[in-house]
Amino acid sequence: MADVIHLFIATVILRPYVFIFLAFYLTAATVAIGWRRTALFTVIAWVVAFSAEYSSTRNGIPFGFYSYIPDTKDRELWISNVPFMDSLSFTFLAYVSFTLAQWLRLPIGASEREVVAVRRSWPVLALTAVLFMLIDVVIDPVALRGDRWFLGKIYNYPEPGLYFGVPLTNFLGWAIVGFVTIAIFQQVDRALPLDRRSRPGARPILWGTMLYYLILVFNLAMTFVIGEALLGMTGILLYAPITWMVLKRHWQWGATHRYISRGAVS
Repeated sequence: MADVIHLFIATVILRPYVFIFLAFYLTAATVAIGWRRTALFTVIAWVVAFSAEYSSTRNGIPFGFYSYIPDTKDRELWISNVPFMDSLSFTFLAYVSFTLAQWLRLPIGASEREVVAVRRSWPVLALTAVLFMLIDVVIDPVALRGDRWFLGKIYNYPEPGLYFGVPLTNFLGWAIVGFVTIAIFQQVDRALPLDRRSRPGARPILWGTMLYYLILVFNLAMTFVIGEALLGMTGILLYAPITWMVLKRHWQWGATHRYISRGAVS
């Protein structure tokens, strides 16, 4: 047990950026959906992600075959042949994809009841899977080149894939994992009573959306830092239309809020 605690602390020291993103996620999610749902979401996402990684490193399902390089086993926490840090990252990546999907689907000026209905909807489930896959289109190629920045070389594929060395099956696997994670959470969400201390409004959802973009910008920045300009520009072009939709909805929400405020004053 002492060894596990020591390796967990070592993981935090070795991968501080992961735990900064995790802390931001836990804070934003607790405000939006309450601590109970946040805890359940974290467990669901981690179990689904770890199961998928454990399976893929053995039989290639759902991400395709790949393997982690065990150079850091004495410096960070591993569970079987998977670094704990890696499967933990899926939790906040799934959540921020979930919130971005909600932000894009929310009716302008939605009530709390409408926010909850959108959170549990099929369109949000499908859109989350797509957004979860798309962020990996940016993350995975730069992570594969981790030996050129502070991540380090942590995994490899048996054969280089078509997309900057990443197999297309990997992206399909991410879509599947995102879909399964949110589908399970939505069922749990419907079964639980609403948390009176949570604030199911647009602002907490926007915080999750902001974290999505913080993670995206962080990975794009690393892409340019290591000199992969084509890869970085591809990621920017991929996200240009999505970013436009996000900003457009932000302006629409702002305009609606100003209109309501002027009406209340008059």
